[in-house]
Amino acid sequence: MSDCFNIFRSSVFAGILIAIAGYGFLAGQAVGMFLFILGLAAVVSYKLKLFTGTVGFIQWEKIHHLVIILLGNVLGCWLVSLIAKVDTVLGIQTAAQTVLQSRLQLGWLACSIKAIGCGVLMSAAVEFSKRGTDFGYWVPLLFAVPLFIHCGFPHCVADAFYFLTCPKSVLMDSGWDLLGVYGGIIAGNAIGCNIYRLFLLYPLRIYL
Repeated sequence: MSDCFNIFRSSVFAGILIAIAGYGFLAGQAVGMFLFILGLAAVVSYKLKLFTGTVGFIQWEKIHHLVIILLGNVLGCWLVSLIAKVDTVLGIQTAAQTVLQSRLQLGWLACSIKAIGCGVLMSAAVEFSKRGTDFGYWVPLLFAVPLFIHCGFPHCVADAFYFLTCPKSVLMDSGWDLLGVYGGIIAGNAIGCNIYRLFLLYPLRIYL
C-alpha cells in the first residue's frame, strides 16, 4: 500500500512539473517549446513517475502501476490548471482552447498515430539521460522536446493540462469526442514508448 502511495505522490509532482512546462508553452509557443525542456529534465533528474517516462520501461508484473501514475499525473496537471484559469494576462485559457480544438479537428485516429511519434522520442530521451551525467547523455532530451512540440505530436500528460485549463463549458461541449481523442493519445504514447523493444530487445529470427 505504501509503495502505491509513494508512486502516486511522485506522479503528482511529475504532473505538476510537466503542467508548469505546458504553462510556459501556452504563454508563448515560439519560446515555450524550448522552455518545456526544463519540465522533463526536472522529472528525469528527480526520478519521478511520469507516464511517458515509465510505460516504455515498466515490467509486465507492475503494469497496473501505470494507472496510478497516469491518475497522479493528471491530478498534478489539474492543480496547475487552477492557477492558469485565473491568469487573465497571458491568455492561457485561449491558447489551451486552441490546442483542444486542433486535437478534436484531427480526430482520435490521427491523434493516436501522431502520439506514437511523441512516445518514440520520449523513450529515447529518458533512456539516454539514465546512462550518465555527462552533457552528451542529455542531448536527446534537449532536442526531443522541441521536436515533438514542433511536429504537433500529442503528449498525454501535457495535453491533460491543456484540456483541463479550457473553460468548463468547452469541455462539456466536447464530450465523448474529447474522451476518444485523449484515449487515443494515451494509447499512441504507450505504443511509441515501447517500439524500441520490438527493434532492439527481441532478436528477429529468419528461417530460410
